[in-house]
Formats: sequence, C-alpha cells, structure tokens
Amino acid sequence: MSVKAVVFDLDGVIIDTEEVWEEVRRGYVAEFGRAFLPDSQDRMMGMSTGEWSAHLADEVGVPRTAEQVAADVLGRMAARYREALPLIPGSVEVVRSLRQSYRLALASSSARILIDQVLETAGLTGAFEVTLSTEEVPRGKPAPDVYLTAVAKMGLTPADCAAIEDSSNGLRSAAAAGLTVIAVPHGVYPPAPDALAGASRVVGAISEVTPEMITTL
Repeated sequence: MSVKAVVFDLDGVIIDTEEVWEEVRRGYVAEFGRAFLPDSQDRMMGMSTGEWSAHLADEVGVPRTAEQVAADVLGRMAARYREALPLIPGSVEVVRSLRQSYRLALASSSARILIDQVLETAGLTGAFEVTLSTEEVPRGKPAPDVYLTAVAKMGLTPADCAAIEDSSNGLRSAAAAGLTVIAVPHGVYPPAPDALAGASRVVGAISEVTPEMITTL
C-alpha cells in the first residue's frame, strides 16, 4: 500500500533539543540535591510530560509533586526556546517539501505548550493536519498510543502512514503502531539496536528524506 501521510516526531527530528532537555532536567534536579538515575535519560526520551515528571518526583526524588515538576521544567524549556530555537538544518524545508505530496501529522512527546511555540517560531503553524502530544493520550512512547491516535484523527490506517523518528522509544512507538518507520538516528543519543531494527529505512540526516524516497517505502 502506498504511503498517504507522513507523521513527524518533533524533538530530534525537527528541533535538536535532547541535549537541552537533559541539561535543563539535570540542572533542575541538582538544585534539590538529587541526580539522575543511571537509566533516567534513556527512559525519559519519549515519555509523556506526566510520565517524566513522575519519574523525577517519585524515583529521582525531587521533593515536588509531579505536576509542580512539570510546570517548573516546562517553564524553563519554554524560556530556552524563546532565547534560541535549535532547528535541525533542513528540517523545515523537508516538512514544506513533503507537504506538497503528502498529508502530514506531528506526534510528539513534548507538551502542547512547547509544540505550539516551536511551530509558530519555525513558521510551521498550519503545516500539519494533526498535531498531538503524548500528554493528550493515555500512554507516552514507546507505547503506540500517540501514533495510533494521530493516524485515526486523519481517518487513515497505520498501513497508510510513514513515521520519522530518532529515539529508541520513538522508533518502538511508531513500529508498534504499525507505521512504516524512517529512522534518523541522533548523533549524541543513538537508538538501541533493537529499536533501529524496526525501521524500514535509516538515513543520516533529515535532509535526506524526500517525496521521492517516501514513494519507495
């Protein structure tokens, strides 16, 4: 079945923010005399807002409620985005190019407030038919919820859609939902081999994704 729609991840695909997230969250927990657990960074990549804030509160031990942790960290992230939006080279151009041939959606682990701000700052408001945060579905990545919901909102099936992802949990999420997966591995936070194995295509940079490439999936 030919691809009718492309579903983008946000962090690590359109904007290079994984290092910013890590810096902000590590700095935040350090203010309370706490430190990440050995697997905290890997686990939080792809988690919804409610999930990673609960991790920092309940497992890392930040003495704030999960709701307070989320508000604190999201406020700091929004401030960083206002200072400088770390767009990945070529990402905006790829979105605009694919939009000419395919329906587009966005399935992100970022909070709604950050998604909307990024799209506005990048000049991509209106580029996506559907934009969805994992905070708006029952479970975050690697569960398939956000992809299944995005596809359903477009009135399509997973077999109709391709996903563009970078992280282990994102790749697992898209594959579990049944989409054809394009992997754009992050240089600093490369996906696990098992997650990468679920991708139909692996590219070195988002700029390599073209309408012509999508037709070959």
